[in-house]
Order: sequence, then C-alpha cells, then structure tokens
Amino acid sequence: MKLYADEPGHEEVRAVETLVVSCLARVEVPSALWRKCRSGELSDTDAAVLCTAFEIDYAGTSDIAPRFLVLGVPPSLLEDAARQVAVHGLRAYDALRLASARAARETDSSCDTFACTDVTLRAAAAAVGFALLPGASVPAARPQRCARRRRRA
Repeated sequence: MKLYADEPGHEEVRAVETLVVSCLARVEVPSALWRKCRSGELSDTDAAVLCTAFEIDYAGTSDIAPRFLVLGVPPSLLEDAARQVAVHGLRAYDALRLASARAARETDSSCDTFACTDVTLRAAAAAVGFALLPGASVPAARPQRCARRRRRA
C-alpha cells in the first residue's frame, strides 16, 4: 500500500528496488485503495489512477516489466499460514503474507525484510527473524472492527 498512498514509512518502502508479494495483493491493494476512497482520503480519480499504477506494477504491460515478483499460494504455503495463525494469532490474509515471506526467504536468503504497519503482523514477522520496514515505530494500520449487531429474540 505504501507504494501508492503517502502513509508513514512510505519513503523506505518506495526505496526498495524489488518487491516480492503474494498473489493475494492483486485483491488486497485495490481493496485498500477503494476503501481510502470511500472514507474520503482519496478521490475517485486518484483511486482509479493508483489502482492502474498497481496493476501495471503487478502484471506489467507490453512495454513495462512487472515491478513485483508474485508468489502463488500452493498447499504448502497454506499449511504454513495455518501454523502461523496458531502461533502468532494472525488473521488469515496476514498469515498468508507471513507464510509467503517465509517461502521467499527459503528460496532466496536476501529476502529478509518484511514491510507492513500492522502491529500484530510486524511482531510475528520480527519473531521469525525478519527485519522490518518501515524501520521506525509506526501507528497500527489495522482498521477498527465493526461492532456485532445483536440478534433480535
């Protein structure tokens, strides 16, 4: 998200040349951008432009190579994510992000830095040995959960 929205720590993330992302980013980033639009943080036009920029970074064009190395979700990744949920108390997508990072690091030891601002996910990534971006302490990015509605009797 920090590639597209000026959030705390975006400078550090934008300085990274090659980024490895889970294929889940294909849904998560546009979702986050349109959520910012709905909350009034971005205009419709800005959200559309940023989504297009993300899509080019994700898949490339006939003239531009993709910016990201995209990891799929094989069964072994799902198994590791399920373990991470239990060990670190992560939400499903967060566990998949962490499992994807662990898989990338197993393949290439230079993939040793994890970028996020969610407090719980940062703690889990640090616990399994990742350096963190942004490096400075950043506010939690986890949105407030909606209160559950009570069922009428």
